Amino acid sequence: MRDAIEKALVDVGRALKMHAGGIELVSVDEVEGLVQVRLTGTCAGCGFAVLTMREGVERALCAAVPGIRSVQAVNL
Repeated sequence: MRDAIEKALVDVGRALKMHAGGIELVSVDEVEGLVQVRLTGTCAGCGFAVLTMREGVERALCAAVPGIRSVQAVNL
């Protein structure tokens, strides 16, 4: 699961990079389906970070990797 998540984050990271931001994988709990990430760059302090997480990152990861139930940013 971790490899699939990291691969999906490459695509997500490209989109965030267009806004001088980025994303890092912090942890994966395969039993609970919980993924924790850290937003970096301008995304870390952006007022739209919550929306980016819900509508961008979480949707993309859940669509790409079966078994993910929740994606959380540790720095929001």
